[in-house]
Amino acid sequence: MSLLLLLWPLLLTRRPEQASPIWARRSLILLVTLLTVRYLHWRCTASLNLDTSLSALMSLVLLLAEGWLLLTGLVPLWLAWRVYPDRREQALQQRHDWLASPWRPAVDILVPTYGEPTAVLERSLKACRRQTYPNTTVWVLDDSGRAQVKQLARSLGCRYRHRPERANAKAGNLNDGLRISDGELVAVFDADFIPQAQFLETTIGLLMDPEVGLVQTPQHCINADPVMRNLAMERWLLPDEESFYRWIEPVRDGWGAVVCAGTSFLVRRQALESVGGFANKALSEDFVTGIALREQGWRLIYLQQKLSAGLAAERMLDFVRQRQRWARGTLQSLQLPHGPLRARNLSWGVRLAYLEGVIHWINNLPRLLLMLMPLSIGLLGIVPINISSTALVELLLPLWGTVLLSIGWLNRGSRAALLSELTGWVMTVPLVSTLLLRPKGFRVTPKHQPQFQGGWAWSLALPLLILVGLNAANLVGILREWGNPDRLSSEGWGLGLIWGGLNLLGTLVALRACWDPPQEDPTPWFAVQTTGSISHGGTKTMSCRISAISENGAELELQPGPEFLSWDHTSLRWDGQPTHLRIRPMARQGSRICVAWQDPSPAEREALEHWLYQRQDCWVDRQAPPEWRALLALLKRTLLGHPPPAPLQRSLVPIASGTGILSGRDK
Repeated sequence: MSLLLLLWPLLLTRRPEQASPIWARRSLILLVTLLTVRYLHWRCTASLNLDTSLSALMSLVLLLAEGWLLLTGLVPLWLAWRVYPDRREQALQQRHDWLASPWRPAVDILVPTYGEPTAVLERSLKACRRQTYPNTTVWVLDDSGRAQVKQLARSLGCRYRHRPERANAKAGNLNDGLRISDGELVAVFDADFIPQAQFLETTIGLLMDPEVGLVQTPQHCINADPVMRNLAMERWLLPDEESFYRWIEPVRDGWGAVVCAGTSFLVRRQALESVGGFANKALSEDFVTGIALREQGWRLIYLQQKLSAGLAAERMLDFVRQRQRWARGTLQSLQLPHGPLRARNLSWGVRLAYLEGVIHWINNLPRLLLMLMPLSIGLLGIVPINISSTALVELLLPLWGTVLLSIGWLNRGSRAALLSELTGWVMTVPLVSTLLLRPKGFRVTPKHQPQFQGGWAWSLALPLLILVGLNAANLVGILREWGNPDRLSSEGWGLGLIWGGLNLLGTLVALRACWDPPQEDPTPWFAVQTTGSISHGGTKTMSCRISAISENGAELELQPGPEFLSWDHTSLRWDGQPTHLRIRPMARQGSRICVAWQDPSPAEREALEHWLYQRQDCWVDRQAPPEWRALLALLKRTLLGHPPPAPLQRSLVPIASGTGILSGRDK
């Protein structure tokens, strides 16, 4: 009978959440909460295995871990009880009001850098200089003191600053930039981030409200993160940050608890000066500075519009180290005067919204316990939970079925229910080590680095290899107890087989993700769907479909018809690209051909970069694909493998092309 409850989320999710009335979201939150409370009541009163001291201990540990994860999982749901804003229409209206006003504040654009490749920095600085808002000064805050960066800054018309002492890492660098600049507003972009040309014109209007101190916009990555790339799942997985910027930040905006994300924001200088600048003593200076602004009474608002894009970490180890640094910084904030625990003048809802970010990292400890707990069944002969088929059908399946059906709908398609846990399988062990050991030091995440050979992230793979071995031994132990009720009941045997099998599969997928394939060309390629025209000698033309594009070249599918006898002196243009770019063939498979740009002029390269990175609305909100299809694709790649990235064999990140969006090729 309880399974009939699944009809409610099935009915509601037929219509997008943002197009549904608020009562629909609240009814699902209530349903998940009631099912969780009912399940936990059963767990506390009827499911504990108290036969021996060891079984009682393990059963209680499992209950605590499971209960903590379930209850903390309700926190973001209940924060979403409120109506939360989508400020895109507001930004458009306030832009019109601002353009009609005389206010044209000076804006300092701060770009802190420390060792990033000059090609990456150049791309960012050019985009900063191309802002349609004219009253700007771009500051290159170079903590590495490189002569080539100084020369690059001056050649692009930027101001260059290298401070004599590198105290307090990024926060110290930004505060030094604040000291030597004087603009009324300050925009901050990391050295790998490319703002769209209208970034300032879109956000300045929101600061016409004198109570608004900071406007945060989403972070978006132009390349696939290592989980997506290593599993060739760019078509099926959404980036790790999507759910944060499309669901969590808007929800926090509803409470007035927007998190400053360290890049892609516009802030009032007066607001920063009121809190003494960026938080020098914080590892996560952005998070703590945002709370300090909120504590001083400034409003922080979130504009859910992708106006800039940067680079994700390219190797799995760098990706995990970046998350470890974020975890350390968030946990350290608990000890600081302006952290979520000690900050003054915060309501309980605002404080809880900030603390939810801390809970996110702490949850890795009970998650590791859940990963280890099924080992007790086959290796120790202890079933840590007493469960019957009736309890499974009446309590467990309704709860998890409702969660699986609801989560993608509640977060507006920004996160899948199961596939999003892939990242957690890889990162749980290293993040637990961060929680327990608190390592020190600061490491800039390497980006745009060619990899001529593939390799394992061994520090991540070794714990997973151990878990694979233990889970395999656990399954063998369970299978040996088939038909032996003195050791394992039929329910315990079935539970162990399913739980242990899923555990083994999860660790195998996580292990597969720890292999970084070679990447000789780190330049991001994008899946597109647009028409093009190939010109030969300025007279003959041939039509084509463009399926992939990058700063270095494109992949085409030639349309049926006569071809050129020679590809010398050929050029390509497509919808939205005003100039022809000279091309030369690099690889071919039948009618598909990969071409490289041939010596583009500075003006041609600028037009190409604008089309790739700075067109309005070129970064779209993708929807998580049907999960069952994505799971099949994942199993295929895990069991059968996939070819390394190569011309005409790329698994690609999609980009809006003007005529359509292609979600990658299923290779």
